[in-house]
Amino acid sequence: MSILEVKNIYKRFGRTEVLKDVNFSLEKGQVVSIIGSSGSGKTTLLRCLNFLEHPDKGMIRVNGETLFDADNPASQQESEIRKKRLHFGLVFQSFNLFPQYTALQNVMLAKELLAKELPDYKARKKEIQEEIKTAAISLLKQMGLSERMNNYPHQLSGGQCQRVAIARALALQPDILCFDEPTSALDPELTGEVLKVIKELADRNTTMIIVTHEMSFARDVSDHVIFMDDGCILEQGTPSQIFETPKEERTRQFLGHYQNDILL
Repeated sequence: MSILEVKNIYKRFGRTEVLKDVNFSLEKGQVVSIIGSSGSGKTTLLRCLNFLEHPDKGMIRVNGETLFDADNPASQQESEIRKKRLHFGLVFQSFNLFPQYTALQNVMLAKELLAKELPDYKARKKEIQEEIKTAAISLLKQMGLSERMNNYPHQLSGGQCQRVAIARALALQPDILCFDEPTSALDPELTGEVLKVIKELADRNTTMIIVTHEMSFARDVSDHVIFMDDGCILEQGTPSQIFETPKEERTRQFLGHYQNDILL
């Protein structure tokens, strides 16, 4: 059974239809890369999966559970949105770290807020906070940030900030980790360090959806590639199918702009 099923998703902003009948599925441990021109609907799709936007039509299922069904108002209750977001960890383009908190505090924050809702939180407060801190330190070590965990975002490079953001997304142990152009805000020399971390996550069978313009990375790391154009999934398949033998002319035109990157 697929860990994620996205069926017939539509999203409109005013008169503009941004997503049009989007369908795909994702298996546990798979890496899916979504490619396409700016404005093709890639980021909106991620925001719908994370319930930062509500689709106008369609259905989203995770582990067989219906998280959203446009035909069922009960699945759209605002009180349930935060719980549903826990299935998806989202790493933004621009880090979105809290500037007043250290790297360690940024990673701990969401888990601490959730812990306060536990019935035994007051009785076990010190123990729970220590568990959260230990887990956050472990994640920052995985990101190569052992020496930087007490630094504030302004004291970190862009690549380091993005690695903190990845650790923060992983802290809640989501079913699916989503990346929205994770290197677009980075200088070229910092891009490699973030892609290396994502590659290591893929090697550990982390289930991921990656919106990216890094074509050689998408080719080498993905199990499945989706090409979006004008709000639609125009073509999807294995990396070799998409990058070596694309069926659609629009896919070929798009990839032509990245030919040097793909040939690396």
